Amino acid sequence: MIAAILAAEPASDTRVTLIESDQRKAVFLRTAARECGVSINVLAQRIESAPPQSAGVVSARALADLTTLLGYATRHAAPDGTMLFLKGKTWGKEVEDARATWQFDCDAVKSETEPEAVLLVIKGVSRD
Repeated sequence: MIAAILAAEPASDTRVTLIESDQRKAVFLRTAARECGVSINVLAQRIESAPPQSAGVVSARALADLTTLLGYATRHAAPDGTMLFLKGKTWGKEVEDARATWQFDCDAVKSETEPEAVLLVIKGVSRD
């Protein structure tokens, strides 16, 4: 939703699609978008069954461990897409574990609000 609000410039051609399996949350997201005056598409279904999105940027929060998350995200990312994942204090172990299955470039940007958390910026994902 924040990305949609930030991208809501008059000349922007950015499309934002949110995937939310909980119907109540999907309704809330649609209502919030309408009240904020932003255009979004909400797919009310599970991420693994949603049609591939070929997105330039894929983001998720509190969905799964990084190894599982990369499986979901690669299904929806464009080949040259970027993935943005907020991760807590175990992020280093998650990256290490994910590298057993996946190859990827990863930058960890420290959180300004939570000392042990990071934003993982991931590109170039492929299966090992």
